[in-house]
Amino acid sequence: MLQNFTSPFNSTVVEQLEDAGAVVAGKTNLDEFGMGSHSIHSRFGPVKSLRQDDDTEPLSAGGSSGGSAVAVATGQCYAALGTDTGGSVRLPAAYTGIVGFKPSYGLISRWGVVAYANSLDTVGILGRNTTSVRDVFDIVNQHDPRDPTSLSPFSRSRILSYLHSPPCASRLNSAPLRIGVPIEYNISELHPSVRLAWSRSLAYMQQQGHSIYAVSLPTTKLALSAYYVLAPAEASSNLAKYDGVRYGSRFDGPDSHGQPDGYLYANTRGRGFGSEVKRRIVLGAFSLSADAMDNYFIQAQRVRRLVQHDFNSVFQTKQPLAYPRLNMESPRKHTGVDILICPTAPSAPPRISELTNSDTAASPLEAYMNDVFTVPASLAGLPAMSVPVTVRGDRNQGSNDTELAGIQIVGQYGDDELVMKVGELLEGKMF
Repeated sequence: MLQNFTSPFNSTVVEQLEDAGAVVAGKTNLDEFGMGSHSIHSRFGPVKSLRQDDDTEPLSAGGSSGGSAVAVATGQCYAALGTDTGGSVRLPAAYTGIVGFKPSYGLISRWGVVAYANSLDTVGILGRNTTSVRDVFDIVNQHDPRDPTSLSPFSRSRILSYLHSPPCASRLNSAPLRIGVPIEYNISELHPSVRLAWSRSLAYMQQQGHSIYAVSLPTTKLALSAYYVLAPAEASSNLAKYDGVRYGSRFDGPDSHGQPDGYLYANTRGRGFGSEVKRRIVLGAFSLSADAMDNYFIQAQRVRRLVQHDFNSVFQTKQPLAYPRLNMESPRKHTGVDILICPTAPSAPPRISELTNSDTAASPLEAYMNDVFTVPASLAGLPAMSVPVTVRGDRNQGSNDTELAGIQIVGQYGDDELVMKVGELLEGKMF
């Protein structure tokens, strides 16, 4: 749809990086309009990843920001940007063995970013380690008056006042962290190597003196369904402007096919969008229709509120922007956890051939399941980071193989620094 389009301006995040002296090397491949879990829905073909030197078949790089992840993993750049709507930065990071960070919603400007779902889209950062991610985050973590969803300076000061007092460095050193383990994330479909990486990561944190607590996020089972109602609904509205009249390519021939009531742009949109984008536009348009609004869209919004409530109920700190200032004098509770640790993806990356072969290709529903652990934090707007860990096979069973897995750290809204600090403790560990 946008094959001949060149943007006349830079996004705010690109301007901020260039002003700080960074060199923007280029654009990377990704799923069309950020819609996909494996970076195979692209005009330029699938993004391919080789995690091990002896890999004979390319693997999925995750999606939708798979090109950014591969560029970092192969040493082509210091760090890369992506957009994380429901896990599109964290999933590629887990699949390629790098660090992927989705900040709290509103901290980084979205001005100039092609919109998928406005209430969920977040500019994310991918890097070889937490240090490179933090370097980029410190540059782009600024208020932008051009972005109506950008947090105001006053809101940012509230977050600093309540969540970062005492500073998270002293919170890590002076007292053990209370680490939550969501019991609903321990699903039967979890790959054995991912389950092993999760349990050994928790054991390592316990050895460092931190406490582990089981917590319940009961609405998790509904989060994925709600996301795939809300995100396509917003996408159907955001992508309505791509009709070939003002934006996008225009295809030859009559759009209306001679029908007096045919839409001017029907043929252009039908040929210009890929299959996954068209699927989500139709799904979103249906959920916003008069017959489906109450049964789908409104119910999904209610589920989103329940997801947010679940997170607020398990964290030791209150959501700093959700309560009146007078109630924030003592934001910390005596119960609750500081951070959540869980897998990023339920499985290891599949082979590209398995995804593109018509006989073995996963159904859209199976592909959507890759986001089951990343979507809840997106619905709540929370900071989340995926870090790579390596697990050894069981030597008692004669296995010397090693497996990479992504471990996700989720914090309370605004507690981005603590998320990165915990990420530093886990990244690159071999268990």
